[in-house]
Amino acid sequence: MSKRIAVITGASSGMGREFVLALDREEQFDELWLIARRKERLTALGNEVRAVVRPIPADLCEQAGLDAYRAMLEAEAPDVRVLVNAGGFGRFGAFTSLPLEDQLRMIDLNDKALVAMTYLTLPYMNAGSCIYQLGSLSSFQPVPYINVYGASKAFVLSFSRALGVELKKQGRGIRVMAVCPGWVRTEFFDHAVVDDTIVYYNRFFEPKQVIDRAIRDMKKGRDVSVCGFSVRAQVLLVKLMPHDIVMDLWCRQQKK
Repeated sequence: MSKRIAVITGASSGMGREFVLALDREEQFDELWLIARRKERLTALGNEVRAVVRPIPADLCEQAGLDAYRAMLEAEAPDVRVLVNAGGFGRFGAFTSLPLEDQLRMIDLNDKALVAMTYLTLPYMNAGSCIYQLGSLSSFQPVPYINVYGASKAFVLSFSRALGVELKKQGRGIRVMAVCPGWVRTEFFDHAVVDDTIVYYNRFFEPKQVIDRAIRDMKKGRDVSVCGFSVRAQVLLVKLMPHDIVMDLWCRQQKK
């Protein structure tokens, strides 16, 4: 019998780490395949969960990391019940002030790696399994001074919703949901904030709040999860308002 597993990228910290803990509480897995660059953190998670942890140290921006994952799937043919694509990062600043390499790497990790992981994993998923894709509140609007990051998360939202419909039409019984939080208190900001370009932050959520909401929304069959009434209200407003007004309001908040 195939092993019942969950695969979580970005599992060494932040949202990915919280997904590991939450999924282990919610379901019984034979193994958790945890993917990130920091092996020692992945290994340490084994002391905090019930399931057997398999640390997979890999850089998903590199083809070698994706090839190693593909080989593992082919060798073991597991039953992947949950895929969480939580790996990603951001940089805040004016487009012309940020290194090109950082901006291209955002696209590589936030989008290309997410697409590759989804494509490679789907053949090993059956009816009743599910995919969580980490988007952002910035998925719903263009965001000056976070423009490449925001655009990368808009891709995640569009890709995830469309893929969910495709899988439904194919009768696969696999659910796909974009998780689109506002500001979340994680290590993300240790790397994203490089100067004082972004000065205004409203409410911060804890990772557990966002993930608990996402798990509830997945059970309800929703294709998008947004944690917090204030954030859901903002999503509604940016759908109704012209984007030039939305961007102007954002810039005023950031004193631009």
